[in-house]
Amino acid sequence: MNKQAIDALLQKINDSAINEGNPRTKQIVNRIVRDLFYTIEDLDVQPDEFWTALNYLGDAGRSGELGLLAAGLGFEHFLDLRMDEAEAKAGVEGGTPRTIEGPLYVAGAPVSDGHARLDDGTDPGQTLVMRGRVFGEDGKPLANALVEVWHANHLGNYSYFDKSQPAFNLRRSIRTDAEGKYSFRSVVPVGYSVPPQGQTQLLLDQLGRHGHRPAHIHFFVSAPGFRKLTTQINIDGDPYLWDDFAFATRDGLVPAVRQAEVRKANRTAWTVSSR
Repeated sequence: MNKQAIDALLQKINDSAINEGNPRTKQIVNRIVRDLFYTIEDLDVQPDEFWTALNYLGDAGRSGELGLLAAGLGFEHFLDLRMDEAEAKAGVEGGTPRTIEGPLYVAGAPVSDGHARLDDGTDPGQTLVMRGRVFGEDGKPLANALVEVWHANHLGNYSYFDKSQPAFNLRRSIRTDAEGKYSFRSVVPVGYSVPPQGQTQLLLDQLGRHGHRPAHIHFFVSAPGFRKLTTQINIDGDPYLWDDFAFATRDGLVPAVRQAEVRKANRTAWTVSSR
């Protein structure tokens, strides 16, 4: 098809509206449709390829993997980079880097003041202790900031999605104390892969890519009058630390981890300090 024929069809689609609709939605959808039309034409996409792609997206939606797919194709990281650029242009500097949320957050985790234990005591993973502090952009500690934390267990599974775990296992919300401090005890998470027989891995195989994520811990940090920070930290030493299929590892988000003795339990714990 020539450009005139494609543009004529696009105009016909736009003219088919029976009312004003939502201008922003129309702007976005019209652009996506236009770009897809030209992609199909430029790459000579065949009907069977088109329907295979459409059925694939339907299967990914039914299996709940669209969030994984978005991360694996770099969309979440792309959004982070756009926000970084917008802040830089606005003169916003410093602070903890943002990175992707991922699709596995669950709202409503129990709230603790100052300190929390995330695990239920049954996970055989190695003990992890983390201490952190929240500051405002002026460098002053933020009291009563809410630090939401969630991560996978020693098998790489998340509660709620893994029905063998209790509700909100390895998920807590912690309010900082008067000095902006918070801490928690948990177990060391491990890295994991997308479901090996799932739709995300199916596409990654076609792209010649793996679906591994390094061990990490997710955070939301919020306080009245401040923008919410979405971020995560990675466990140093993971073989996929800088080869994350979701492109989430960033400088400044790999804190030092050291081993220390937990006297009462006579166990070795990993400790993380995050200023």
